[in-house]
Order: sequence, then C-alpha cells, then structure tokens
Amino acid sequence: MSDTASLQSVEAGLESLLEGVPVLPTETLPCERAARRVLPADVTARLDVPPFDNSAMDGYALRHTDAGRVLPVSQRIVAGASAEPLAPGSCARIFTGGAMPQGADCVVRQENAEVTADGIRVPDEIPVHDNVRHRGSDVRAGTPLLSAGMRLDAAALGHLAGQGITEVEVRRRPRVALLSTGDEIVEPGQPLKAGQIYNSNRPMLIQLLETFGAEVTRLTSVPDEAEGTRALLSEAAQDADVVITTGGVSVGEEDHVKTALESLGRLDLWKLAMRPGKPLALGRLPDGNGGETRFVGLPGNPVSSFVAAWLFLRPLMGALLDCPELGQLPRLTARADFSARTGPRRHYMRVTLTFSAEGIVAQAFPDQNSGVLSSCVGADALAIIEPDSNITAGDSIDCLWLRGD
Repeated sequence: MSDTASLQSVEAGLESLLEGVPVLPTETLPCERAARRVLPADVTARLDVPPFDNSAMDGYALRHTDAGRVLPVSQRIVAGASAEPLAPGSCARIFTGGAMPQGADCVVRQENAEVTADGIRVPDEIPVHDNVRHRGSDVRAGTPLLSAGMRLDAAALGHLAGQGITEVEVRRRPRVALLSTGDEIVEPGQPLKAGQIYNSNRPMLIQLLETFGAEVTRLTSVPDEAEGTRALLSEAAQDADVVITTGGVSVGEEDHVKTALESLGRLDLWKLAMRPGKPLALGRLPDGNGGETRFVGLPGNPVSSFVAAWLFLRPLMGALLDCPELGQLPRLTARADFSARTGPRRHYMRVTLTFSAEGIVAQAFPDQNSGVLSSCVGADALAIIEPDSNITAGDSIDCLWLRGD
C-alpha cells in the first residue's frame, strides 16, 4: 500500500478526536471577569428593558391630540427623575431617557418645536408614540435573554448588566498542557548555538488556544529522549484536559512522542491527507483517575501547527465547552487570484481576502512551504484546495475564515 493510500482524511481525524469528548463542568464568575466565556444554560430576563416608557429625544412630551397648539410647559423631566401626571393642555420639557409622564403619548424633538412667549408651539401633525421608547420594547421579563453555548461578548455582558446581574455561570476553561519537543528548540531570550532555532510554536499556540477559550496551564520543554518523553507526557496528562505536543510525531530516530503515546495510552490516528500538517497524531492518555486526557501531536513546522490548530484544536475546545460557534470555521466562497496545482493531499493555502461589490477575491501568499510562518502573518483565511486539483486565476474556491475570533 502506498503512503498516500494509508493517509486518513481531515474529516476522519476530526471525528476521531471529538468522539466521546466530555463537556467541562461550570463555575460562577463576576460578570467583569466573564468575557469570552461560554454559557452552559439559557439566561432568562428578570426585568423589562427599558423598565418604563421614556423619551428617545430631547424635546417636549405631550398628548398627540394637542398637535398644532401652543402649550405651556408644566414640568421639567430629566433622566433619573420621577414625572408627575401631565396637566391637560400642557407639555413637559423632557430629556433623553426621561420617564414619560402619565397622559403623554409622544415627544416632539426640541428642534421641531418653537419657543414663544406663550409656550411651545408644536407641529400640526404628530404621530402617537413618536420618539417614545416603550417599557419592554427591547427585553420582556421572563423571555430568553442569552442562549446556552454562546460566548459572552461585550454586548452580551452589557445585556446581563442591564438586568442587574453581577455573576454568571460559565463553563470552566479547558486546561491545556503544551509540550515542545526537540533539543534544537530554544526559548526566545536565550543565546542560539549552532543548529538551534527559536521556539515560534509556543507563543503562537498559546495565543490561539486562549482565543479558542482554553487556559494553558503547563509549558514544558521535552528533550529528545524516549523515557523522558514518556514521563513528561504521563505527568502532563494528570492535570490537563488536553495534552498538546509540537514536533516528535514524525518517523525520525529522535521522534519519540508517537512511541511514548502508544506505550502509555492509545493512538487513534496518525498521518492525515492534508498539506501542511500530514504528520499529526491524535490519541488519548490515561489521566490517573480512570479517565482519559485528549492528546494532539502537532507537527514541528510552525505553519503546520498554525493550520492544524484552526482545524483541530478549535473544534476540540468547542466540544469541551459545548460551544457550537467554535465547532466550524465560517466558510466563504471566493474567486482565486492565483494558480495552484495539488497532489494527492488536500491543501490549505494561506490567503488574504479582498471584498468588493463584484465579490470576494483570494490572494495567496507566494511561498506556501510549511516552514514559512510569514505566510500566516496577516492571513485572512485558509483556501481549501482539494486533492489533484488544478486551480487557475478566476476559479471559485472555498475559504475558511480566520478573523471571527
């Protein structure tokens, strides 16, 4: 059997990775610390919003049947103050957010009213309810406010605050152990010796994992040594929901991660029909309590790690958090502004997108090699080029949008 025939599809890899993933427990946080956290259950509104009829404009509150008259001003209503019932044949000076007085049913903008010696001359025709924000027009008490599975963004947090809510129940963040393999890998800030390179994967993956809702709780450098690799993998699995390694999953003599995984736990899938990212290992490690910790072995090349993080780590965090938004990247159709020929593996090309009235145009980074991390800097999307394809400029292609997080 050829090497290509033994490769598994991206879909098969994702299915294997997500099979039986447990949803994480919850915790309660102050709302000011809950940004981007995931709701485990629907939130129901406690209050009407707005809680009372109020003015949408600075102007004058009156009865619409008094249109076309000159009306004396009987009271002045500012936001936060109570209002008296509106005296017949009068109007009330009112400011934005001010409570509508009983009896008034519309507001005339101040720029549409004429101030005279006898009072306020109002226009001849005024629609009833004009410039009035009615109680409960935004939210009704007892109705759904926010849905389970959503991530709390700025507007959602404002919605909670508008209900007087100070604490919210959210999913605990997935705890991730990130292990960097390879004696040639050096952390930034240390001097480089001959044959060494700086660890670009670690800060990149930390940022991506945090964007996907995870918490990196362990950072470990793993030497190119079999027993040490095995010991560090076993230790990491005891207190993490996911163990991720970079490098060490290929077939070199110094690549010990795959062998250590097989000896400790279970290798579900190895080698995928994708470019970049072919040598990617998926499996499970014992957590020491009778359960399993998910394992993802990423390739050492930074572009491969970048692409695999979006395709596998993001939906894995979505499954742990029960957050459908993280399950799939938004898909866009674009017109290629490049040519490309693929072999037997699906290619995920890094592209920038230009939006216009004529549609979306995808421009590919010139060098798509898996070691060229500059192809990921500024990338808007991953263009999906199926195996054995011949793409020419102007062809329609599917792209996975990377800017939504």
